[in-house]
Amino acid sequence: MSIAEKIKVLIVDDQVTSRLLLGDALQQLGFKQITAAGDGAQGMAIMSQQPHHLVISDFNMPKMDGIEFLQAVRSNPNTKKAAFIILTAQGDRALVQKAAALGANNVLAKPFTIEKMKAAIEAVFGALK
Repeated sequence: MSIAEKIKVLIVDDQVTSRLLLGDALQQLGFKQITAAGDGAQGMAIMSQQPHHLVISDFNMPKMDGIEFLQAVRSNPNTKKAAFIILTAQGDRALVQKAAALGANNVLAKPFTIEKMKAAIEAVFGALK
């Protein structure tokens, strides 16, 4: 069993198309345990019930944005160890720096390629094979 097959992934993005693209890319990389949420509040509810190993979250979302969600994940003892990759279409360095300061493990820019997603995940977990 590959590392990817063992990792539970939570995708958090308010855009259905983005969630589908992310899920498809993750499946192509060998991930089997993928859950999706439409915003940070829903993502935190999922994480509270069953913590995931990896969160890929968008910045801009209603109810709870990516930064608020990251803060919630990092402040909860049951979820704080999850790897967190921020997904952004913005080139906003200040926002990326804030996410890093709050404990984001990596950043993945939209539009992304499967290779870039793999590199972002491997920078956190090591080789996926």
